[in-house]
Amino acid sequence: MNLRSILHGLSVLLSLVAIAYLARFTGLADMLETSWLDLHVRGQGIKGEMVFVAVGMIATAVGLPRQVIAFTSGYAFGYFQGTLLGLLATLLGCILTFYYARLIGRPFIVSRYPEKIKRLDDFVKDYPFGMTLLIRLLPVGSNLVTNLAAGVSGVRALPFFSGSALGFVPQTFIFALVGSGIQVDPLLRIGVGSLLFVVSGMLGVYLYRHMRHGRQFDPVLERGLNDTISNSTTSK
Repeated sequence: MNLRSILHGLSVLLSLVAIAYLARFTGLADMLETSWLDLHVRGQGIKGEMVFVAVGMIATAVGLPRQVIAFTSGYAFGYFQGTLLGLLATLLGCILTFYYARLIGRPFIVSRYPEKIKRLDDFVKDYPFGMTLLIRLLPVGSNLVTNLAAGVSGVRALPFFSGSALGFVPQTFIFALVGSGIQVDPLLRIGVGSLLFVVSGMLGVYLYRHMRHGRQFDPVLERGLNDTISNSTTSK
């Protein structure tokens, strides 16, 4: 599989953990007690949940990585509720970006991402739900660009959203689990989260290789997979 992609994802996960611990052990955590998240979200009940989902939706829509949303959701609500709310915020952000592209931003997006749009359209057009699911399970790629490209492509909205929602689940759960571990069982949850990330990344690449119906979505990913296959063959 593409080891570089897995290592990149792990570096994102561990960097979020490092930032959180830096805040705690340098005294910055005392300042964060009055930060936005602690002040407006944690312990605020339904109001806090609604505020988080609304802000998370907008942040995802403008390009904040969905892993950050999941991590902060786990910190604020715990891994189970954090997974659900992080997933909801990410999906709503996906929908918002998709319809912005489809209804408003088409000229700009078409001129900026023509190759990405064509690749996505060709990849998902016959199997929109399944192919979208495969894209979301991969440990690489830009969530924002995928949403924008889908919005101006010919992909149908409902299969794209449902495939995205299901594909978002593994990483949302993993990053929410790690985020929740900052306060409780940090080593255990970080360790489990890192292991689950590697497993989910391997599964995503495996499914992509075996269920894409001969289509190619990302040339960079293809080169990584081909290099892996070549190395495996050589080692034999």
